[in-house]
Amino acid sequence: MDAYDEGSNARHGPDASSRPAPPAQRGAPAESAAPDGSPGPPEPDVHPGPEPEPVASLAPPEPIASLAPPEPIASPAPPEPVASPAPPGSYPPGGPRTGIAALSPRYQVGVALALAVVAIGVCVHVGMTFLHVAPANTVTRAHGKAVDDWIYPEFEQNWKLFAPNPLQQNISIQVRAGIRGPDGMTLTTGWYDLSAEDGRAIDGNLLPSHTQQNELRRAWDFFVATHDGENRPVGLRGSLSESYLRRIMVLRLDRDGAVRAATGSSGVIERVQVRSRTSNVPPPEWSREKVSMTPSYRELPWWRVPQDEARGGVR
Repeated sequence: MDAYDEGSNARHGPDASSRPAPPAQRGAPAESAAPDGSPGPPEPDVHPGPEPEPVASLAPPEPIASLAPPEPIASPAPPEPVASPAPPGSYPPGGPRTGIAALSPRYQVGVALALAVVAIGVCVHVGMTFLHVAPANTVTRAHGKAVDDWIYPEFEQNWKLFAPNPLQQNISIQVRAGIRGPDGMTLTTGWYDLSAEDGRAIDGNLLPSHTQQNELRRAWDFFVATHDGENRPVGLRGSLSESYLRRIMVLRLDRDGAVRAATGSSGVIERVQVRSRTSNVPPPEWSREKVSMTPSYRELPWWRVPQDEARGGVR
């Protein structure tokens, strides 16, 4: 039998010791192999069962791969830092609180009280203003002084709600002047209807001037409210209303060219006189009301014009 046969009783050559035994014989008992160099015949196969299939050549057994250390597993990325949860009740899950909700409870109570005080004040002011401009009623008759004390002087109103007393008269303001000429003589001009001039300027004008609409009317109302029927001042604002009306008259006369027309641009306004012309508004055709259409006049005394106002008023 060849020394390279894989039988269980195969005889090995001198180089058998340098070769590793096959895996099947690696754990066999020592007496199954004959001592090296014995010339005796090979021992018969005593193992029962079929003989193993011969292998063409005895190749050295494949070395068992040593258990290599496991490949290092890539360590996962460090987790993103998680924001520490806020204490319960600090803000809703949707986002941080803003406005009044961000304040502490003590300040929230203070803000709520302040808003309540402001709301009450606004309601009281609106109510007082309504009672002041509304027609006379039970409340205003019982508490009219309290309403007036609240409104005057800071919140004075000059209009009436629902127009309880609509104007039924046309009032026009007229003026004439005494002009001193170059020769020292004083000339008196005719009456200038300043309200009629304003009416012509407003008629057909889409954007009339506020001065043309209200200057004369407010000045005359101011004068009437601070003077009695004898044109004597009542209260501390009487002289102020006279100065206000006089200056408006001088400015209008200078602007309208009354002085130039009377004296040829060389005269000086020395004094002025104002009067009002009041006439009733004619009733409609379907009305049976009968009113007088004769105008009435209210003439004021002559006012001497100070020297600083004589040439067009204070500028």
